[in-house]
Amino acid sequence: MRQAWINGKIYLERGSFCQALLVEDGVIVKTGSDEEIGALAGTSPVVDCRGKTLVPGLNDSHLHLSCFGASLMEVDLTRATSIDEIVSLCRDHMARHPERSREGMRSMGWNQDLFEKDRRLPDRDDLDRISTEIPIVLERVCGHICATNSKVLEILGIDEKTASPEGGTIERDRSGRPRGIFTENAVAWVEGTVPPLPMESRMELFEKAMDYAASCGLTSLQSNDVGAPNACGDFISIRRLYEEGRAKIRFRHQVTCQTAEEIERLVATERSLPAYGGDMLTFGPLKLFKDGSLGARTALMRQAYRDDPGNFGVEALSDSLQETLCRKAAQCGLQVITHVIGDRAIEKTLDIYEKIMQEGRKDLRHGLVHCQITDWALLERIARLGVVVFFQPIFLDYDMHIVEDRCGGELARTSYAFASLDALGAPIGYGTDAPVEDLNPFPNICEAVTRQDRSGHPQGGFHPQERVDVCTALDAYTAGSAYCEFMEHRKGRIREGYLADFTLLSEDIFSIAPERIRDIKALMTVVGGRTVHRDASF
Repeated sequence: MRQAWINGKIYLERGSFCQALLVEDGVIVKTGSDEEIGALAGTSPVVDCRGKTLVPGLNDSHLHLSCFGASLMEVDLTRATSIDEIVSLCRDHMARHPERSREGMRSMGWNQDLFEKDRRLPDRDDLDRISTEIPIVLERVCGHICATNSKVLEILGIDEKTASPEGGTIERDRSGRPRGIFTENAVAWVEGTVPPLPMESRMELFEKAMDYAASCGLTSLQSNDVGAPNACGDFISIRRLYEEGRAKIRFRHQVTCQTAEEIERLVATERSLPAYGGDMLTFGPLKLFKDGSLGARTALMRQAYRDDPGNFGVEALSDSLQETLCRKAAQCGLQVITHVIGDRAIEKTLDIYEKIMQEGRKDLRHGLVHCQITDWALLERIARLGVVVFFQPIFLDYDMHIVEDRCGGELARTSYAFASLDALGAPIGYGTDAPVEDLNPFPNICEAVTRQDRSGHPQGGFHPQERVDVCTALDAYTAGSAYCEFMEHRKGRIREGYLADFTLLSEDIFSIAPERIRDIKALMTVVGGRTVHRDASF
């Protein structure tokens, strides 16, 4: 089927636009003027863009879609300003949704830095005020630290003698009593006390999350849902959505494995299934976790935290196991992407990547997810090795207020280095890490361009030398994210022969005031020539 799109400001690449395009069988077959495309369209359906800006389909390079979908059904703790408010919100949620909390409660989103007075972490005594009858696990917004009630400790038999798992911690008070606070690998352990959702419920939360993603202008998602801590996803429910035609947008798995044998098994079984043979659902990289988060002070640092002397963060994955997993992935032809936030985690991961690349294939595009705390030498090394960077500029909205306290002013100047890494030639894709941040791409682009928080602070931007222009940010969200998944020759551009994935915007992203970019809406979202979202106003 043919369809023409006319009367638009269609972004092709930096400095290049056209008016119209022609789609046939899900592929862009021609770009040009209204007259050219109109003549080719003949009697085919025509969509009038009404002068609006049309850009390539937006592609979130890293998120956790299952967790984001679950967050739409769970109690919202993101705006809680005290522990008392967390308790109150959870009690109210249990009263309004007894069927969801009959066997347990899980949520994510609190942030102690937003508490108005006492900024301590919630603990078992606090959560026991919600209930002592069901297991309750409440994760910080980053997902790298959680609070539980006493029921969780009872179920797992955790007491004063219980050792912390490798790559995680059981926090204790001065007497040695477990506080019901867990970090990193221990989070996944305690999460298992809350029963998983039934299959159909998991499929429904994925559908809701995909609907929301489409409404934000996203046409592709690269998501870590299987095997990851803090995730509710599985292969079967996601695969069924695509097999049954219920999924609207493209999806690439980022899969966490704990052993080399697990990697071999998944490559031999899951990856070979027919469901992964097209452009809609693909089996992607191995996703590893090297450290934690800056907000939780679990990111692995070379120097101790300035506001927590003696704490260097948490190494969630040992060097030996990380190297074993990376080597096995490379042998299986898998890309590896690794969660790294602290400078020591980045350094250690680059050491392993460089060693693995020297041993064999150099074309697997291994990547760094987040890559926040860096000095200039690390930036140069990343670019020299051609390691792909999966950035989340929106993290800076909050982190600009804590990074100097955590790491010092000198290191802050070379961190969140969006412009420097781009200038050095490192391949970069943008994403949100949802549900850590909202899936909406436009606040993310706005943050990269302005380096200001939602209130417009600071004037001129936080270390403004690292601001990027709109084309750079948009390209990172489209062509850059496509490169992250080896699809830069099929999507990420409005170009003849490319998949007909594009987004029509409510405002001209290239001409409006930069601070207004965060308010842009998707008027239409198109995947493979099919409209998957249309705003009621258009």
